[in-house]
Amino acid sequence: VQLQASGGGLVQAGDSLRLSCTFSERAFETISWFRQIQGNEREFVAAIRWNGGNIGYADAVKGRFTISRDRPKNTVYLQMDSLKSEDTAVYYCAGGSPPWGSRRNDRLYRHWGQGTLVTVSS
Repeated sequence: VQLQASGGGLVQAGDSLRLSCTFSERAFETISWFRQIQGNEREFVAAIRWNGGNIGYADAVKGRFTISRDRPKNTVYLQMDSLKSEDTAVYYCAGGSPPWGSRRNDRLYRHWGQGTLVTVSS
């Protein structure tokens, strides 16, 4: 299974970006976005259950980021609004089937995209 993340770029604080994660086949129940700031551990951003539509966000992005899915396109989007400099990171999409309560644990995801860099200038 291959995941392809795209949509990163350089924007100013307050701007918006939309990331996309397209996968070759749906072999998992949950698609999540994680991010990694240089020198830090990877952190959970948002998750969506392919069936049922459960959605969850990290507190740091709640109200600013929106995760959604497009079934026919096998694609998950992360709409990022009101971006802040602290959102600067490499963003990864991941596919797995963790219990919903463990969606923040990156070790439970087997399939990963290559990462896309988001840089927010202040």
